[in-house]
Amino acid sequence: MRTVSDQAGVRLYYLDEGDPIAQTLFYGPLSEALAVARQQPEAVQAGLWLATDNDVVAFLDLED
Repeated sequence: MRTVSDQAGVRLYYLDEGDPIAQTLFYGPLSEALAVARQQPEAVQAGLWLATDNDVVAFLDLED
């Protein structure tokens, strides 16, 4: 993810492999999006993605 500021605006969404429609969970600062993502069950975390104006990254890639 090129954006590194914890205040950068992001979209946190869940994408289920069996459903092509993404479910938005949060719009706002990266720091808050990460907090929301960490509160989700492990099974949901595996399908979480963060999108900025210039990039998309899997939540679990940031957590490693």
